Amino acid sequence: MSVEFSEQTHRNMIDRIPLTTGRDVSDWLRAVDDGPSLVRFEEKVSWLRGAHDLSYGQAKAIIHEYDLRRAARKFG
Repeated sequence: MSVEFSEQTHRNMIDRIPLTTGRDVSDWLRAVDDGPSLVRFEEKVSWLRGAHDLSYGQAKAIIHEYDLRRAARKFG
């Protein structure tokens, strides 16, 4: 089951990532880039949680942001 968040909820979560993890969002996005070549969203979330001891919400927000920025580069 997937939980969908509004854009505002996503923005709020992304804004809190540096405060709760001690790392900037750009650092997390680089970690995803440097991580394993996983295809599915939930696989990426699971990897990020396990490798970096993040909560499900934090990992999901980071992967969603990664996908948004990747799509913007591709179509922008």
